Amino acid sequence: MIQVSVRENSIEMHGHAGHMDLSGVDRVCSAVSALTCALINALTDLSGDRIRADTGSGMTVIEWEDLTDGGKLLVDAWFLGLVDIDREYNCIEFQ
Repeated sequence: MIQVSVRENSIEMHGHAGHMDLSGVDRVCSAVSALTCALINALTDLSGDRIRADTGSGMTVIEWEDLTDGGKLLVDAWFLGLVDIDREYNCIEFQ
């Protein structure tokens, strides 16, 4: 289970989806990771927002002081992607 906490100035994620296929790859976890990496890159490169990001196996923390409207939109789009993944695979606990 992936735990996701979205706060006013941060996002914290911990855990793994736990949906290994026969080859040993957790494609659901990979999808969540890809969306989150895209969010980090978009916040930095597209919105110009200053963020701090720390990522590791089963852990991501993204922090910011203030987000632009564009940055907020990117976070909202990321969140909608996670909601869709959770609807299909029931692997995310939103806190």
